[in-house]
Amino acid sequence: MAGTFPAAAERGTDAVVAVRGATKHYGSVRAVDGVDLDVARGELFGLIGHNGAGKSTLFKMMLGLIAATSGDIRIGGAPVTGSGFREVRRTVGYLPENVVLYDNLTGLETLHFFARLKRVPAKECGAALERVGLAAAANRRVREYSKGMRQRLGFAQALLGRPRILFLDEPTTGLDPEAIREFYLILRGLKADGVTMILTSHILAEIQERVDRLAIMAAGKVQATGTVQALREQMDLPLWFRVRLAPPDFESVRAALCELPVLAVEAREDHVAVQCRRDQKMVVMQALASLGEKMVDLHVHEPSLEDVFFGFSD
Repeated sequence: MAGTFPAAAERGTDAVVAVRGATKHYGSVRAVDGVDLDVARGELFGLIGHNGAGKSTLFKMMLGLIAATSGDIRIGGAPVTGSGFREVRRTVGYLPENVVLYDNLTGLETLHFFARLKRVPAKECGAALERVGLAAAANRRVREYSKGMRQRLGFAQALLGRPRILFLDEPTTGLDPEAIREFYLILRGLKADGVTMILTSHILAEIQERVDRLAIMAAGKVQATGTVQALREQMDLPLWFRVRLAPPDFESVRAALCELPVLAVEAREDHVAVQCRRDQKMVVMQALASLGEKMVDLHVHEPSLEDVFFGFSD
């Protein structure tokens, strides 16, 4: 049944992950506190938050690994507490934040172990190692693997069975820049095949241009959900123009903007930085364009995902 979500099809919805009022309490601690969330089929969805925000707990609840205190969680249309979830779970891959592997097994033996657990043909194991760049290390003991290699091996096991939904908890931990690039190339290919992916990451710059949408969690609650650009606009954070003139001419920029309510005009080494409100963006750009041939470069710096994150979570 891999590749289909029968329960979702019966309900006529494209929301592969649907969470309603989900809570998880440990005594007086509310690790997850009334979360509502929808993730569409084929979406690459980011979940970000401080340590202790509730991300990993929510992941485990969505996977059915821990029971919710209250609320409703459906994966592929099936409640994670229902008998139908067993069938759906065969279409799900999971990479935990801390990958625990058997040091005495080789990489290939490790995947054979997981393949048996998942009832996946052993022939998939070699292809999975090839896909994550570990084919040359297939017969090496895991104890000889670096942290990044262990992470890639964990990713390979998550890909076994050709899952239609992937939960990836801090998936690039320990990876070098080249491996991170290769990881996201794999995700791009999976997305093209309609695979739904939810990932968490502390490296906000890494996911800023890669996720379709994201949710910001703090204190067990979802504080905001949307595209990076939508969240920027919701926060109404100011933006910066970086203007380079030849020769450098701070006063010309100041004069061009003298009638506008800009927030700051600052001389910085070889350029002038201008800060303005988002609703003044086009007016400021038109004023700067009046500098004509004096201006040799203009760059608009939008608030980063980190700026947005701290705006919602502080």
